[in-house]
Amino acid sequence: MPCYHCAGWWWWCYGVGDVFLAHFRPLVPIGHRLNATAYLSIVSDHVHPFMTTMYPSSDGYFQQDNAPCHKARIISNWFLEHDNEFTVLKWPPQSPDLNPIEHLWDVVERELRALDVHPTNLHQLQDAILSIWANISKECFQHLVESMPRRIKAVLKAKGGQTQY
Repeated sequence: MPCYHCAGWWWWCYGVGDVFLAHFRPLVPIGHRLNATAYLSIVSDHVHPFMTTMYPSSDGYFQQDNAPCHKARIISNWFLEHDNEFTVLKWPPQSPDLNPIEHLWDVVERELRALDVHPTNLHQLQDAILSIWANISKECFQHLVESMPRRIKAVLKAKGGQTQY
C-alpha cells in the first residue's frame, strides 16, 4: 500500500459562519516544498484576495501553524503591513489539535487507500487528491469548522497538552 503524505504540498482556505458553504475555497496544489518566498506568493495571491473578499469589514481571522516558512521575517512583515485587513491568529507551539486540515487529510488518505487503482505517479496522485477533495461533503467541512470552539476549549483546559482531537 503506498504511503501518502500530502499536507506540505497543498493550500486551502475556508470562510466561517453564513459565508462558509457558499465560499469554500478549493485546494491549491503547490507541487514543491514550501519556503518563505513561495509561501509569500500564496499569501499574497490567494490568502489576501480571499480574506478581503470574504471579510470586507476587516473582521476575518487567518489561521496558520508554526511551520518555518509561516514564521519567516518576510511573512511576518507582510502580515504586519496588512494587519488592518484581517487578524492572524497566534498559534500555540506544538498544538496540531487546532488545525482542521489534519482531519481533512485523514479523510483524503482514507479515500486514496480505498481507490481500486492507486496512483502510480505524482500527476495521478494530484488528480486523485483534487477529485477526492472536491467530493468531500460540505457537512464534513462545516462540522470541522463548528468544532473549533470545542477544540480551543479542550486545548486551553489541557494547557496546550494532548486532547481528544
